[in-house]
Amino acid sequence: MNAARPPRPKRIDLQGHRGARGLLPENTLPAFSRAIEIGVDTLELDCALTRDRVVVVAHDAALNPEITRDAAGRWLEKSGPAIWQLTYDELRQYDVGRIRPDSEYARRFPRQQALDGVRIPRLADVFDSVSDARATGVRFNIETKVSPVAPAETADPETFTRALLDVIDTSGMAARVSVESFHWETLALVQRLAPAIPTVCLTAEQHWTDNICRRAQTSQWTAPHHVSHHGGSLPAMVRAAGGQAWSPNFEEVTVEGIAEAHALALQVIVWTVNDEHHMRRMADLGVDGIMSDYPDALVRLFRTPA
Repeated sequence: MNAARPPRPKRIDLQGHRGARGLLPENTLPAFSRAIEIGVDTLELDCALTRDRVVVVAHDAALNPEITRDAAGRWLEKSGPAIWQLTYDELRQYDVGRIRPDSEYARRFPRQQALDGVRIPRLADVFDSVSDARATGVRFNIETKVSPVAPAETADPETFTRALLDVIDTSGMAARVSVESFHWETLALVQRLAPAIPTVCLTAEQHWTDNICRRAQTSQWTAPHHVSHHGGSLPAMVRAAGGQAWSPNFEEVTVEGIAEAHALALQVIVWTVNDEHHMRRMADLGVDGIMSDYPDALVRLFRTPA
């Protein structure tokens, strides 16, 4: 028997994915400013660490040739150096304000406004820009981009997590932050070092990314936890890992899974929902939060008075 569909929650946490990736260059100050203007509740963003231990906002471990130009304005011919191998001053030589026109990325995001002179920001810069905007109600959902399968490309989990928590603490933003990750070791470190900060367990079982490894006995991403230890239940595994929220790919959620998560006192925050039909469907299923590259659509659907 199927679980009864829960009533739509009164207020869903609307999260601008990478700021507002569908509208402005991802993970940049202009994108975050636009998301705030639109009216998001939460800025979702990714962080990396430079060689000189500066926490910066970037999704890819290495510079992405689809969105990166060098100091002379030339597109990178291939994936660039790892951010972990660059100092912050070296990283600032690159411009990430445009999408390469002939790329798959450009076909996916035709509405994204191109800008010039846009740099990868420090996390501290993002916090400062939100403070300057007096957006006191805006929260931050920060993903740790640390990989257990390519450890040479990123900082190790403890080095990264300590650096991240130091910036959060110095900026006075601890009460407005949650930390999310596919690599749950970083979440365990947050729970130990800063237990007041909520942790969000990201999950995916897609052909292009799979941190659950359901068919294996272990997963480097979620170790020491594995879904097989919890009767195949992702919410139960998230709960055992100490997470306050479960953040699955939106295509993988069911009403039964959401009900189980809620019974375990977990929030459910889905990623990344860009179609309005799916946004409505997620709301009808009873999710607590929705990430989208198009926060303008989220706000239009869920904040604009009928």
